[in-house]
Amino acid sequence: MNIIITAGPTHEPIDPVRYIGNRSSGQMGAALASAALDAGHRVRLILGAVSAAMPAGAGRIEVKTAAQMNEAVLREFPAHDLLIMAAAVADYRPIQVRQEKLARAGNLVIECEPTEDIVAAAGRIKQPNQRTIGFSLESRGDLERSRQKLGRKNLDLIVYNPIDTMNSATIEATLLWPDGSSEELRSRSKKDFAAILVARAAELFAST
Repeated sequence: MNIIITAGPTHEPIDPVRYIGNRSSGQMGAALASAALDAGHRVRLILGAVSAAMPAGAGRIEVKTAAQMNEAVLREFPAHDLLIMAAAVADYRPIQVRQEKLARAGNLVIECEPTEDIVAAAGRIKQPNQRTIGFSLESRGDLERSRQKLGRKNLDLIVYNPIDTMNSATIEATLLWPDGSSEELRSRSKKDFAAILVARAAELFAST
C-alpha cells in the first residue's frame, strides 16, 4: 500500500512567539510508520512539530499549522491508498494573529475559531479503493463519542484511546468499525500496537 501517516501537534500562532498547541510528541505516528515500512508498504509522513524521531525510509512533508496539514493531506491523499490520521491537530486557532509580540499587561482574551477537520475532509473525497483511519483521544470510557466520529467523518476504522495514554510509552486502545464490531487492545507498547493496526488496515482492502 501507499500510506499517508500524519503525526505530531499543530501550532496555531497567537503572535510571532506564542501559539496554541498540545503535548503530542509524534510517538504514535513514528511507531506506525516503522510498522508500515517493516510490512513492506510505502509511507509518506505529514508531520507537525514532532519531537519523536521518525524512521528512515519514509517520505516527509513538514507543516506547522492545521491549515497547512489540511492542504498537504488533501493534495497527497488522491495518490495514496490509505490515510492514517494520527496527528493531534489543534481544534482551535486564534482568529487574529498579532504581527508583533503581545506585551504582558493584565488579562488576555483570545477569540478562536475551529480549525479544519482534516480526516473528515479526506473522507469526503476518498474513492472506493481508498480507506481512512482516525484516532479519537477521549476521556476514559467515552466510546460513544468515538462511534459518532466514525460515522460523521466517513471513516473505515477509528482508534479510541483514553487521554491518560498520551505521550506514554504504552497505549490502551479500542478499535471500532462501521459495522458495529470492535476490538479491545489492552495496554501494550506503541510498537506492538502499531503492528496490529497496520495489519488491520490491510484487512480493510480485503473486499476490493
